[in-house]
Amino acid sequence: MIDSTGQQPNPEPTVAPLTPPPSPLAPAAILFEDLQLIVVNKPAPLLTQAPPGIPSLESMVKAYIKEKYAKPAGVYLGIPHRLDRPVSGVVVFARNTKAAQRIHAQFQEHKIRKVYWAAVEGVVEPEIGVWEDWMRKITEEARVVKAVEAEPGAKLAMLSYRVVRHLPGNDTLIEFEPLTGRMHQLRVQAAWRGHPVLGDVLYGSPRAFGPAWQLPRDRVIALHARQLTLTHPTTHQSMTFEAPLPDSWAAAGIDAIGTSG
Repeated sequence: MIDSTGQQPNPEPTVAPLTPPPSPLAPAAILFEDLQLIVVNKPAPLLTQAPPGIPSLESMVKAYIKEKYAKPAGVYLGIPHRLDRPVSGVVVFARNTKAAQRIHAQFQEHKIRKVYWAAVEGVVEPEIGVWEDWMRKITEEARVVKAVEAEPGAKLAMLSYRVVRHLPGNDTLIEFEPLTGRMHQLRVQAAWRGHPVLGDVLYGSPRAFGPAWQLPRDRVIALHARQLTLTHPTTHQSMTFEAPLPDSWAAAGIDAIGTSG
């Protein structure tokens, strides 16, 4: 458009869209909170951590702390571990740097006990045992494959398991305790024995699980971080946090009734 002087006026300045505020954290998702730690039941398929503007558990917890404690400045949150996007369950955050260092050290020294529940295809036998496999990560892919001990990049993965109970349709509710911290190890070690986690198409499950999704990234799988045991960074007490199963599990006929652990 040309004005009365015959000159083109300056264009209107472009205003960048505001980043939407993070979704509120449901009070029921908070499993424990004090001045050192906040422990949360992560829903799937939420990311544990993400760049600004992308929904994540980290941004939700920061918003919760900022509002609850009326913090005018930024909120510190240490993230000593993560859960994969399609996995739900216990995630612990540190609320100050000293707590973060101490919890991180516990993870590094394998002093933290983690227990997962999974619904897998088929009948798992025997009902208790240990699985050991060599695996390697595919370069530039979020995926692992079988390997042999002498293969470059091969790492040993170990877990112990017990059958919690058998499910309708010849499926199994199983409890895993990882003895190593390899990428996707629970998922692949089960799949390699013919028992893929329900909904885990990446490792061979042909069956959908959980809520309907529009984008592949929104798929969830039947893997849940059930318990986490750590030593409190200042009181030095042993603490175990347990996350209830998501509602989608009950909708699929899986619940914790009649189980222990």
